[in-house]
Amino acid sequence: MTRDEVIAQLQPIFNELFMEPVVLTPELTANDVEEWTSLLQISISLAVEQHFGIRFRVGEVEATRNVGEFADLVARRAAGK
Repeated sequence: MTRDEVIAQLQPIFNELFMEPVVLTPELTANDVEEWTSLLQISISLAVEQHFGIRFRVGEVEATRNVGEFADLVARRAAGK
């Protein structure tokens, strides 16, 4: 699964969780979106784990700097399941 394919699958998850539309790009960071709080990050992580049937290790998500790196992480986890 490519980064772009993962981002395409992440978009509906973000659409569901955010009140305002967020257009996902590889460069987008949590700092770019006012509503993206640490509590919302937990919801995102849980929804992504459920959608892709994966589990993140402690600290993995926090180590990603933007949506592109997060998508790469999801792709690696999905490939390894």
